[in-house]
Amino acid sequence: MEKRRSIMQAMRKNSGIVVRAVVIPTIVAVGSTGCSTGPSYDQLRREGQIAMINGQYGPSRYLLQQAEAKSQRLRVENLHDLGVAHVMVAKEKFAQMNPAAAFRELDAAIDYYSRGIEAHPGHQSCLEGKNIALELKGQFEEALKHAEWAAEFVGPSARQQIFLASELEERGDFDGAMLRYQQAVAMEPRNQRAHVAYAEFLTRHNQATAAAREFQEAARLSPRGHITVEQPARAEPQPTLANP
Repeated sequence: MEKRRSIMQAMRKNSGIVVRAVVIPTIVAVGSTGCSTGPSYDQLRREGQIAMINGQYGPSRYLLQQAEAKSQRLRVENLHDLGVAHVMVAKEKFAQMNPAAAFRELDAAIDYYSRGIEAHPGHQSCLEGKNIALELKGQFEEALKHAEWAAEFVGPSARQQIFLASELEERGDFDGAMLRYQQAVAMEPRNQRAHVAYAEFLTRHNQATAAAREFQEAARLSPRGHITVEQPARAEPQPTLANP
């Protein structure tokens, strides 16, 4: 958990200094050892993650694709990170005023996320990543349908309900969003995050008294009486830390 927190914090810093000095030389060094098979899946995946952490999304995409080619089986965590890399490259293309290239990257991201979902229907990060890609393409209705499908067929959970609630709220369906937040709390009454998400929704819609009750319940559920607020699920796609 500590390693994953560190990788997410580094992702947000978006530093691009280390990769040219670390990623490419490491891969070359592996290839120069005389091993005919070259770098392994785990080595390529690690280097791809280092590149992503440092904001080098093009190299990250390439390295993760090489890892995918090395893998002897479908690995949902690598499919997810390939989706992340393509989304981030798409954002760069949008910033460069190159929407055609950006849409190609988003199509690739959606494909990787979809493959991950097919292999592991409950993989929340793939579900959320696919929605991010769809919305960046402007396919808002498709994104909502995807969220509704996930809430109905992936399996009932507070996180799925919160995911769908955020989609509904973005589209102005506040009654529908409130119902989903209420269902999240009802499904998992001891889930602190569900109470916090519902409280934040109530705060946004000027229901301070009800929001205070939810915040108090969230604090009560914490061993130390503190509210732990996770990073918003849709704020930014994040890489998955590879197993050593």
